[in-house]
Amino acid sequence: MSARTLVRVSIAAAVALVVVSLALGGASYAPRAIADPCQPRPVASPSGTAELAQQLTLSALDGAACDLHTSRETLALALASPAGRRRFARDPRLGSALRAGLVRAIDDAGRAGEIPGPVADVLSAVASRLPADQLVGAVRNAGGLLDRAQGVLGPLAQILGGL
Repeated sequence: MSARTLVRVSIAAAVALVVVSLALGGASYAPRAIADPCQPRPVASPSGTAELAQQLTLSALDGAACDLHTSRETLALALASPAGRRRFARDPRLGSALRAGLVRAIDDAGRAGEIPGPVADVLSAVASRLPADQLVGAVRNAGGLLDRAQGVLGPLAQILGGL
């Protein structure tokens, strides 16, 4: 193939790409709005322990973010870095927000049938009485664990940062 043919094929491919993108709605693209963490989200039936843990974590993040008047994504990004954890650990509302997040996660799992009702009631009652200072201490001391989990949190932070 000659150089001219390669240039023509490249131009044709670029034009086709633009046309297809426009035909699929590329001209009206708008990023999705960040969901309100205070509003309930649909709960899917998890197929395993890992999915259940993920749903509980996301629900707990929603509950804590709601109390902190921030988004779940902002809270997740903050927890992904040592500086973010320190900033949130200084917030006097953090203890009650973490407690609210735990209660919400347990209640959501109970409503979805993932935790039996009576067990969910007991866990929710226990979580609602956890000392706020110990919850905040757990976040401060979770730095080592969260830093080791950076292989997961780092890519998650990049994905959430793109929203």
